[in-house]
Amino acid sequence: MMPARLLLAASALAGLSGCVVAPVSLSSPAATTRVLTAPATVDGVPAGMQYLYGSGEAAAIGLQMWRGLTDYVARQVRARPRDSVALAPGATLAAPRYLACGGKPFAAVFDVDETVVLNLGFERDAAGGRAYEEARWKAYERTGGTTARAVPGAVAGIRALRAMGVAVIFNTNRSVDSAAATRAMIERLGLGPAVPGDTLYLADATTGSRKDSRRAAIAARYCVVAMGGDQLGDFSDLFNQGQTPAERRAATEAPAIAARWGAGWFVLPNPVYGSALKGRLDEVFPADSAWAPEP
Repeated sequence: MMPARLLLAASALAGLSGCVVAPVSLSSPAATTRVLTAPATVDGVPAGMQYLYGSGEAAAIGLQMWRGLTDYVARQVRARPRDSVALAPGATLAAPRYLACGGKPFAAVFDVDETVVLNLGFERDAAGGRAYEEARWKAYERTGGTTARAVPGAVAGIRALRAMGVAVIFNTNRSVDSAAATRAMIERLGLGPAVPGDTLYLADATTGSRKDSRRAAIAARYCVVAMGGDQLGDFSDLFNQGQTPAERRAATEAPAIAARWGAGWFVLPNPVYGSALKGRLDEVFPADSAWAPEP
């Protein structure tokens, strides 16, 4: 997911310096925030990038997530659920309601960046601490597709979904101006087809980084049986309404929403950039978690 893309540079720079980043402005409509980042690099690479793009552990999580998602969808297709997993207009995180399926065909909806593809070219370019530039990301959208790789498990998972008769829809915050290049990248990686306005939804001047209106348009046509992403905004914009880190975490753990994780909503880790990377030390670690060895 691409909102708050400026946090990429913050993560890289903080990893190199081993410090907490000062306030940064986000490239999405969200408010200014503070970012707590991993305090180290190893071999000159920020730890979050090492994990996401280089580690066997991250590959295992991708394979695990895609296997769990396809197994879940297979059960849903057989059972023919009454409701979609897309929140209905007016729903809240405390009282979620879901759009009815009726007789609509099935679909699964996925974010693109760090959900079905890994942006190795852009992140390698940034790994040395290069400051984020919006123009540089736009150029990558247009020309960097050949350096991307599929998330482990994504190609097999998407093929399995289509074999079940489930439409695969991509809902990304890449720009509509880069629609042709984004389509080409997705299809080159074996994840397509991705047809703008049909199976590929992109950000425009109206929606920006907000995805709910696009999700509603998809859910009007389909019974959405699964959604996947690396940011909470890939499931609902309600997670990006200015909550503190503690409030946002509590919302994901509350019973009404907790029941969705692994059961319609499937999330992948992203320690490199995005809406998860915020919180001062005392917001991430509450006072009652303080510890020090006895003298």
